[in-house]
Amino acid sequence: MGIDRSHRWWTGTEAADLGEYLTAYTAAGYPATRVVHARCARCTGATFRLRVDDEEGCAERTCTACGDVRLMLDSGDVIEEADLGEAECPCGGAVFEVAVGFAFTAEQDVRWVYVALRCTADGVLGVYADWKIDDSPGDHLLTEV
Repeated sequence: MGIDRSHRWWTGTEAADLGEYLTAYTAAGYPATRVVHARCARCTGATFRLRVDDEEGCAERTCTACGDVRLMLDSGDVIEEADLGEAECPCGGAVFEVAVGFAFTAEQDVRWVYVALRCTADGVLGVYADWKIDDSPGDHLLTEV
């Protein structure tokens, strides 16, 4: 485990690096204090293709092992307005390990979510979507990754 910060984009060697990346990425804003890694509910697969709309706050993942498609977090609330686009790494890769960072209010409600990806082709780390959570309480979102 370890992040290489010496290149244009930070890279990681495993999915666990997404936690460290999210901590650094969110340090100046709403810090992500909890990270949940995506696992397929059908087959427990851990790699996905992702479609996102950062403007609407919407993400949909498709398991590369079994093809199961799931809306993430509260995306079901905005899917009708969303214009989803395929997530793609700068290397052209489109298969990712996925984690969500959660930032909380002082009352421990979910305030903000960050959808972070690690490209399985070259290890590049990035946040591909993030949005504010308006509904409270939002603790159910921790299980909707």
